[in-house]
Amino acid sequence: MLTKSDHTKLHILKTVAPIFNKNGYAATSMNDITNATGLTKGAIYGHFKNKEALSISAFKYNVKLMMAKIAEHLSQSDSPIQKLYLISDFYKNYYEFSKQLGGCPVLNIGVDANNQNSLLLQNVRIVVEKIQDQVASIIEDGIALGEISSEINAMQYAKRIDTLIQGAVFMTYTMNDNYYLHDSMAQIDTIISTEMKA
Repeated sequence: MLTKSDHTKLHILKTVAPIFNKNGYAATSMNDITNATGLTKGAIYGHFKNKEALSISAFKYNVKLMMAKIAEHLSQSDSPIQKLYLISDFYKNYYEFSKQLGGCPVLNIGVDANNQNSLLLQNVRIVVEKIQDQVASIIEDGIALGEISSEINAMQYAKRIDTLIQGAVFMTYTMNDNYYLHDSMAQIDTIISTEMKA
C-alpha cells in the first residue's frame, strides 16, 4: 500500500522524468519542475535531496519502464536464440514507445550527462553495462543449450548488438525516420542467423 508521501514522490517522478529526458539536466530548471508538478520547491526537496538526486531518480524511473517493456517482450519465448530475435523485434517499434519517455533515456541522458554531470553519467554507464550483461547472458545460455555457436564471444556480440541499437536510435531520432531502426534490426537478425546460430 502506497502512502501519501509515496504517491507524491511517484507523481513527481512520472511528471519530471520525460522533462529531464527531453531537455537535459542543465536545461531543466526548478521552475520547470514546480510548474509541471504543481508543487513547491519545498515539497520537491522534501522528497529529493537536490536537483541532481531528482534527475538520477527520474533517469532510473524511465529506465525501469523501458526494461519492464523489454522483459515483457522477451517473455514470449524461453529460447535464447528467439530472445535475441525478440530484442531486435522490440527495437523496431522503439521509436514510438520511447517518445512517451521523452526519448531514449540511455542515449539522451548519456549524451547530456557526458560533459555536465559525472554522477548521472555513472548511472547511465551502470545501465549500459547491465543491458550488455543481460544480452551476454542470453548468448551464454544459447551456447549452453547448443542454439548458439560455441565460437561466439558472448560479451563481444552483446556489445556489438547494443552498439547497433544505440546508433540506430540516435539516427532515428536525429533524422525523425524509423528507417534506421528497421534497417539496423534487420542487420542484427542477419548477424544472429549467419554468425551466431549453431
